[in-house]
Amino acid sequence: MLEAVAVPLQFTGDFLQWAIVFFVLAIIAAAVGARGVAGITMEIARIFVLIFIILAIVSLIL
Repeated sequence: MLEAVAVPLQFTGDFLQWAIVFFVLAIIAAAVGARGVAGITMEIARIFVLIFIILAIVSLIL
């Protein structure tokens, strides 16, 4: 006999950690003078922060 077990949605801060990593990379790239790389890494960090916020809101609602 199989029983269904409800597993709650657990939220980890992985996206926030990756956003911080890309943000630090963007700061380093900007300090070195690689403006193109800095812009790309800032955009990636921004996307990860948005995903983090969306997942945080969804996990709070559910």
